[in-house]
Amino acid sequence: MKYLLVFLVFLLIAWRWRSSRSGDRLEEKQRQASRLPDNMVQCKQCGVHLPESEAIQGASGAYCSSAHLHLSEP
Repeated sequence: MKYLLVFLVFLLIAWRWRSSRSGDRLEEKQRQASRLPDNMVQCKQCGVHLPESEAIQGASGAYCSSAHLHLSEP
């Protein structure tokens, strides 16, 4: 009887631990789903595509690096 009680307590602890972890995973999935993706732009010099937030904006468009910006725009 004593072993049955220990086993039930162990199952209860494991169940509570798993249920708390699944709530964390659900919140993480909701946070990732709510984030909007960045628009992709193309470098005017080399043609590589990159997120708009990482691009360097020049007078004639977006560039992937400051070196390409200086090569294309005087």
